[in-house]
Amino acid sequence: MTATTASPAPPTLSARRRWTVLAVCCLSMFLVGLDTTVVNVGLPAIGHGLGIDTRGLEWIVDAYTLVLASLLISSGALADRFGRRRVFQCGLAVFGAASLLCALAPSAGVLVAARALQGVGASMLSPVALAIVVNAMPDPRERAQAIGIWASVFGLSMAAGPVTGGALLSGFDWRALFWINAPVVAAALLLSAVFVPESRAPRARRLDLPGQVLLTLLLATVVGVLIEGPRIGWTSPAALAAYAGAALVAAGFVWVEFRRSEPLMDPRLFVRPVFGAAVVGAVGVFVALSTTLLLSTLYLQHTRGWTPLAAGAATLPLALGAIVCAPWSGRMAGRTGPRLPLMLAGGFLTAGGLCLVGLTPDTSVFLLLTAYALIGIGFGFANAPITNTAVNGLPPDRAGVAGAITSTARQLGSALGIALAGGLVAAAGPAGLAHASRPGWILVAGCGALLLLVARVSRPKEAGAAAA
Repeated sequence: MTATTASPAPPTLSARRRWTVLAVCCLSMFLVGLDTTVVNVGLPAIGHGLGIDTRGLEWIVDAYTLVLASLLISSGALADRFGRRRVFQCGLAVFGAASLLCALAPSAGVLVAARALQGVGASMLSPVALAIVVNAMPDPRERAQAIGIWASVFGLSMAAGPVTGGALLSGFDWRALFWINAPVVAAALLLSAVFVPESRAPRARRLDLPGQVLLTLLLATVVGVLIEGPRIGWTSPAALAAYAGAALVAAGFVWVEFRRSEPLMDPRLFVRPVFGAAVVGAVGVFVALSTTLLLSTLYLQHTRGWTPLAAGAATLPLALGAIVCAPWSGRMAGRTGPRLPLMLAGGFLTAGGLCLVGLTPDTSVFLLLTAYALIGIGFGFANAPITNTAVNGLPPDRAGVAGAITSTARQLGSALGIALAGGLVAAAGPAGLAHASRPGWILVAGCGALLLLVARVSRPKEAGAAAA
């Protein structure tokens, strides 16, 4: 795949130029991660402004993550074929235009469609930017250091979203959550034109259009039925038809991928226990994060009556935990292998979820902040070793495939977490929301336990540094 494919003769860049390329690409990565979570704290304000219920708010979040998850691998293949800088700049332009559409959206339908378009642009940024960084840094040690920074920026962007959103909402309305992207996109476009060299893969992969269509349809059907299930009824004819449709699409996807010479996602990779466990772990980590952010936003603003700024500030322990532990985890995984940081990630996530399984409208602020800190620490420890485990679970020439699939798994986890958490509290009023959210905190703890199982499967010592 594209994420770590290098051109046969990458241009020789000065040290300053190489690290400038990294900074430009990290800026785009920060945008992608931030827009996955920044909207969460603004959901009550968006719902009030556009008259949207909880189910509609779930679609506003998941329209972005679903499209992003579906297109990551194909976007990387396009970049290998047509030029990574070109596709990267196209992604920035699409993302910026979609952000403006979000800011101007007059209705829920327009906002959901614009968020989906944002996902299209974001899919051209994440894997492509990483490929640009790898191509610009031929020295393995320097490359490992750059990828560690990349992992830290990604974790920081996801965790910083609620805090940033709360700060924006304290002085502006919800549309500021999208206006803020415009100057960042403009700066990234200018800097990429000046500093980022063009590169292509020596042999571009073929696009797997049947696989792409089936993967998108499968993800949309699964997440859609999770969001709409409480409304239509889990055993209604529509729900049963959706279950059957998802099963047929999944079977069709596997059948098609087994018969493609260059499949979008080769099912044979998942028979390797180490790789399969890492992908499942990636889904679990982001289910836990997105569940935490959505339940916390709704609980703090609806049940406790906190302002968006206060609700965003409450997640600062989560952001700080991720910021501190992400680079530490990368160094630890590179030195001793992924098992220890994965065990720490699983333990902290489990402890954080268990702290809130008895959540009430009057739960102490100290307990809330402690739980968020534990979850943030677990999230920070998880990212680098999961990718390390996935990459080392395949032969070296499939490292790019491993990175792309784990990136897809992360976004799928985000979408599933929003759908599951939203389904738990969709029908709950402010007084009953705390009780209704308790299964969600059990889910967070369960994701931590899942990481402990992934740690058991992972090898205690792996060669190489952790990836992002």
